[in-house]
Amino acid sequence: MTTAVKQATEWTAQELYERLYRGDLFFVLDVRNREEFSAWKLEGRAKLPTLNIPYFEILEEGGKDDVVESVVAYAQAKLVSQLPKDGTILVVCAKGGTSAFVAEGLRQLGYDAVNLAGGMKAWGDFYQIKPVVESQALSIYQVIRPARGCLSYIVASQGEAAVIDPLRHIEHYLNFAKEKNLRIKLVLDTHGHADHISGGRALADKVNAPYHFHPYDAIHPIDVLPAQLRFEFLRDGQEFSVGSATIKTIHIPGHTLGNVVYLVNEKYLMTGDSIFVESVARPDLGGRGEAWAPLHYRAFERLLKLPDSTVILPGHFSQPKEANGQGLFMATLGELKAKNEGLQMVQKGEQAFVQYMLSSLPTFPPQYVDIKRVNAGLLVPDEEKASELELGKNICALAQAYQ
Repeated sequence: MTTAVKQATEWTAQELYERLYRGDLFFVLDVRNREEFSAWKLEGRAKLPTLNIPYFEILEEGGKDDVVESVVAYAQAKLVSQLPKDGTILVVCAKGGTSAFVAEGLRQLGYDAVNLAGGMKAWGDFYQIKPVVESQALSIYQVIRPARGCLSYIVASQGEAAVIDPLRHIEHYLNFAKEKNLRIKLVLDTHGHADHISGGRALADKVNAPYHFHPYDAIHPIDVLPAQLRFEFLRDGQEFSVGSATIKTIHIPGHTLGNVVYLVNEKYLMTGDSIFVESVARPDLGGRGEAWAPLHYRAFERLLKLPDSTVILPGHFSQPKEANGQGLFMATLGELKAKNEGLQMVQKGEQAFVQYMLSSLPTFPPQYVDIKRVNAGLLVPDEEKASELELGKNICALAQAYQ
């Protein structure tokens, strides 16, 4: 006698990540309000077929006293021609509660519908850690926050570790260090971030390690107020040791005045917000794009003199398809010189580059001003406010490469 396979009723954020990484196709029914949906939605390597119908519309037009019955009535009246008869439908909402009712109603109609457990909040807070290189002498791990397109790094050697650009949820770094028996010796930020809240100061406090960033980023570029948190000054050419590994600081003002990159063992370059896989960083988040774009050009000129074999490890990605076959966001400098439009413009000279920069700027998100205040210690948000500030994907790259 065969045993029937029980139909799944929900996916965790981990299961969603694995399906997106494999390139699985499924249909997304997003029941958040239209404003939330337009600001931020699920993305995969291939474009996901997606339909946005706010939950309150389903309830109002379904017209039943019971929530699931309203979903059934609405789906029968309005969704039969819009939902796939075959394949999985993933239903998502903000926190996973209302979408569970919608998924249940669709299952009653025979659809293969699953709920995203914890909703978009769980997806937004999900992290994945993957090895770039792994040995006793040198290990580098890419810490991926896929919903926001944010990347950070753990550099480890002989039981010691440095964390570069740690994100807000520091428990991921602490748990990983414990799992790998690593002592976090050093916490480094590439710059004063605008798109996400840094975990740098909090992580350094937790492990009793020094926290470094460049003093030029210790002044809020809009408020022109000094940072109200403890940090150690970075300088150009400064080197740090982690086990037998060496981390060299290169100051490259442009995205911010204090922007730096970190070169590990003269081979691996953590570029933060400078070079990405398919684009380069914008120069206007301090409100001074015209003044900073020429600085940006000179910074890229300096980086392009590094060997073509240098491995670029960026601080962000804009699309999941930028990942390689291992799900890592990385490429050699030589590869990017040939295909990265921003770097190609650098090679055409300063005037062409600056014009390209200033004509390619995406919208300036107003919440970035407050995020910079948080990262300078000028504003201390609670968890709800922090999540609100970080809502949506980062917009640190130029827009033109993705049009």
